[in-house]
Amino acid sequence: MKVLVLNSGSSSIKYQFFDTEKKIALAKGLVDRIGMSGAVLSHQRYDGNNIKIAGEILDHQIAVEYVLGVMLSKNHGVIDDKKDIDAVGHRVVHGGETFSGSVFITDEVVKVLQDNIELAPLHNPPNIKGIQACQRILPDTPQCGVFDTAFHSHMPPKSYLYGIPYELYKKYKIRRYGFHGTSHLYVSQRAAALLNKDVKDLKIITAHLGNGCSMAAVKNGQSMDTTMGFTPLEGLLMGTRSGDLDPSLILFIMGKEGLTVGEANTLLNKHSGLIGISGESSDMREILTAVKDNQQRAKWAFEIFCYRIKKYVGAYAAAMGGLDALVFTGGIGENSKEIREEVCKEMEFLGIHLDDLKNQNSDEIISAENSKVSVMRIPTNEELVIALDTAKIVSEIQK
Repeated sequence: MKVLVLNSGSSSIKYQFFDTEKKIALAKGLVDRIGMSGAVLSHQRYDGNNIKIAGEILDHQIAVEYVLGVMLSKNHGVIDDKKDIDAVGHRVVHGGETFSGSVFITDEVVKVLQDNIELAPLHNPPNIKGIQACQRILPDTPQCGVFDTAFHSHMPPKSYLYGIPYELYKKYKIRRYGFHGTSHLYVSQRAAALLNKDVKDLKIITAHLGNGCSMAAVKNGQSMDTTMGFTPLEGLLMGTRSGDLDPSLILFIMGKEGLTVGEANTLLNKHSGLIGISGESSDMREILTAVKDNQQRAKWAFEIFCYRIKKYVGAYAAAMGGLDALVFTGGIGENSKEIREEVCKEMEFLGIHLDDLKNQNSDEIISAENSKVSVMRIPTNEELVIALDTAKIVSEIQK
């Protein structure tokens, strides 16, 4: 089956076009700066053929039209007709408690996604825009939604319930949802395959480290806990997000600074984390450069970032009653040898021994021969998970 996968952000759409039988991407690209000046589409075909197209891309519908235009083009395309797209799979951040797995998209499903906007106000609206754009442009093409929250939906109550009155959970569905689920699912299964073991026999900690960061305790193939919570703000220190903090701190700052709820939300989501501590950047690459230049605040940002990851490694190893593999993924996890080295330092008591040379070379398995825990660097492939889930759902419907 040929599946177009879309990841729609507020001002961008990432896309990949998969042959799900061969599990390969025939094309991929990015539409950036939607609704802004300087909008551009970057497209790459499987054979390396690539092109950049600048244009006036005012909204998500026009962005999808650009994507289809380049996929159909004689010189850069991979299809002859829109009908060559068998299905469209969408990354959707929040499914709430309604969806515990991927779903065929109907008007009723879109309505539920709209109802869940208050749970993911930054993410669900553009996800919905991408779905609605495809409904207009490809009205006869089946679409599926694959949720960031789905992999974590089977966590036990001891993991997802907060210490607040239970009535508030029942009334407002306030609970730990977790995110990056497709990434945690993919890399945990890939880790098991690399180890030539059944994922159901393993205890794995997965660390998805990018501008947004989360970790998961994956026991016997299931997510039993994860660092992100009711929203993607909780947990690790991130590029612009604070991660874990004392809830009273928010009330204290709001009182002192006279902030509205919206302003406090912006402070914690947009001006905190790495950029808030360092005053330098939200980009770990720039933080590391500043560390080399001996900038103290950048050093603190780096140390706090790694320290929180290390704390959760210990916590999740304890929660699972052991640890077989520690997996780094995401832009930072895959590319920063400094982060992996710092996190694994002084973790020998847990059976974690990093091989410095393998870590420098960015091999997939980077632990030393005497390491009881397999330390791994695995590039994530959330888009492939979305494509395969979409193909499975559509195939079952068409039987």
